[in-house]
Amino acid sequence: PRARDRLFGQWPQELDHNGPAADVGAALGATLYMPATRRHLARDLTKAARRGVVSSVVCLEDSISDHDVEGAQLHAVEQLRALAASGAARPLVFVRVRTPEQIGEIVTALAGSVSVLAGFVLPKFIGSRATTYLEAVAAGAEKAGHRLLAMPVLESPELMHRETRLGALLDLADELHTHREIVACVRIGATDLSAALGLRRPRELTVYDIGPVADVISDIVNVLGRADGTGHVIAGPVWEYFAQRPRLFKPQLRTTPFEAHDAVELRSDLLTDDLDGLIREVVLDRARGILGKSVIHPSHVPVVHALSVVSAEEFADAQDITTMHAAGGGVRSSEFSNKMNEAGPHQGWALATLRRARTFGVAAPDISLVDFLEEERAGESP
Repeated sequence: PRARDRLFGQWPQELDHNGPAADVGAALGATLYMPATRRHLARDLTKAARRGVVSSVVCLEDSISDHDVEGAQLHAVEQLRALAASGAARPLVFVRVRTPEQIGEIVTALAGSVSVLAGFVLPKFIGSRATTYLEAVAAGAEKAGHRLLAMPVLESPELMHRETRLGALLDLADELHTHREIVACVRIGATDLSAALGLRRPRELTVYDIGPVADVISDIVNVLGRADGTGHVIAGPVWEYFAQRPRLFKPQLRTTPFEAHDAVELRSDLLTDDLDGLIREVVLDRARGILGKSVIHPSHVPVVHALSVVSAEEFADAQDITTMHAAGGGVRSSEFSNKMNEAGPHQGWALATLRRARTFGVAAPDISLVDFLEEERAGESP
């Protein structure tokens, strides 16, 4: 509590798991992926919750080989039953399936333990397959007796290829609108999108430095992330690096902010763990209206969550903009005297910022990413 009082001007609110799907999607933070073949899956999900993971995905798709699918599905069901029986705290658990048929199979196999599931991740979400997937989630929810959320993944070659992209996105927009009440968020599968052109993002670059992939992400946000009430929460692509190797380019973290906090050692740790690239990519995600990120290592989680906290300056601006908007509009200088707040154009940003503030909290004045990561590291110390 003492650390929270120092770090936060406004504490994060409890997540209502039964609230609007988009609110849940906006609160997922760093979604930790685990292969369904993981031996101690139930234990690892419990451990993840203790480390602050809000959402996790048990993957039956690309993370396992084709000949392991049947065994992996049986193992995942067994482990999820054990997790439910344990009564231990757990993240929101989603299963990433390979086929729509697996949704009904897993719901049936879990039987009385199906409440352990928050929903399903739907890969290769495109064309008629998208319709079949969403109908399968709805049918699974009816059988389960509680809502199951859907997280479609946009990663198909039709979205990478320029000549088919716009039509495919417009069709997906219609399909997602029909099932809006169960769509938590739309996830971007940049690894598969890159594969359509034989590309892979190097650790020294963000996904936005890879021009063709950045173009797809921009179009996804343009069509599916609009602030006019038709848009959806969009989660950022996976950060797939976690071990340091010799660098070709300079680190992407300036020394000054860490020196000011007497935290030079923290900067060194972040560089060693190859997290400076992740920090930069999350900042660029946020600039594009993207919230949340797929991750593959627990060390990524505190970075994504710390960067999700709303700064005191952002919060003050968002409140000012919504107040002006409610009073009929207008424009005035920010109380920080460093920018213009305009009620009309900035209203969508303000509402998204206030939603993020409810979920991840508002930092106290003069508190930065460095403070949050220092406190997180201190909490892990023996």
